[in-house]
Amino acid sequence: MKLEQLFKLAMEQGASDIHLLAGSLPIFRIDGVLQRLPKMPEFTDKMIENLVMPVLNEGQRNKFIKNRELDFSFEIKGCCRLRVNLHWERGSIGLVARIVPSVIPSMEDILMPPIVYEMIRQEKGLILLTGPAGCGKSTSLAAMINLINQEQNRHIITLEDPIEFIFKSDKSIIRQRQLGTDMLTFVDSLRHVLRQDPNVLMVGEMRDLETIAATITLAETGHLVLATLHTYDAGQTIDRIVDVFPPHQQSQIRLQLSITLMGIISQRLLPKTDGGRVATREVLLNNPAVAHLIRDNKISQIRSVMQTSAKDGMLTMDQDLKSLYKRGLVNKAVAESHMIDPSTLMDENGDD
Repeated sequence: MKLEQLFKLAMEQGASDIHLLAGSLPIFRIDGVLQRLPKMPEFTDKMIENLVMPVLNEGQRNKFIKNRELDFSFEIKGCCRLRVNLHWERGSIGLVARIVPSVIPSMEDILMPPIVYEMIRQEKGLILLTGPAGCGKSTSLAAMINLINQEQNRHIITLEDPIEFIFKSDKSIIRQRQLGTDMLTFVDSLRHVLRQDPNVLMVGEMRDLETIAATITLAETGHLVLATLHTYDAGQTIDRIVDVFPPHQQSQIRLQLSITLMGIISQRLLPKTDGGRVATREVLLNNPAVAHLIRDNKISQIRSVMQTSAKDGMLTMDQDLKSLYKRGLVNKAVAESHMIDPSTLMDENGDD
């Protein structure tokens, strides 16, 4: 079997991820659940090596042997792309691949809240999309970028590691740059990007202090900037950004965030009642009250503002979970297990 055949099989079975490790059957993640393939043989280290090495070029092979890790993208024409991680585990090669569909879903397809449409139609500001690994951040980000592409005459630059969804320029011009092949580091690219006449910038992930600082600075210069972070909710996102900086810089960063931040969209993927998965989200908008709390380092009070600002488009995770439950998209047990206050799932009469 070739690696491409295994990836096609995963795609046909509706998997989101593929795991290969020596001494184990191939494992697919389907609807969030890891499943071993009983009709396949256990993979040996040599079998995995024979699958993987033919798809790498010489540079990738040398980098993998030297660094013991390698991230790259792999395309199956007419089917999909995959984001692949190779690593070593107990002296053997291991592989984890994420399937990226060839078709970019629409904002409607992924049930994006209405306020997000308004956010990405703005000309400037920082929009952060957050959540744990595997929660669909890349898919949501692609849908947002594609709506801009379909509606507006903008120059969009994406900085990714690796490139996942492939965009086709529509009303906008889109340049996609990949770490390692099109740029050496995120920070260097961010330093030079202003000379490329951008309107919209997408940063695949804000990983370190230098990248975070450069991203915030770009938002200050009047550009629309979209970026991701592996944080759990809006409050934690602000704390994580501020805490990355040395104590003597944190007041300045809070001030910059209070000015440049447009909003934070935090999401998780939950099992749907009829199979598959659905995203639940919370949305924080940076209104004057939120900006004041950010400047004064009163992040714990932001949730209260979100709860009382539904009319402005803000949305807490509990409110969204209640909506998903009422629409029959998730069951009661799933909704309650992810709510801060499960009692709000009941209506005014105390009934489901």
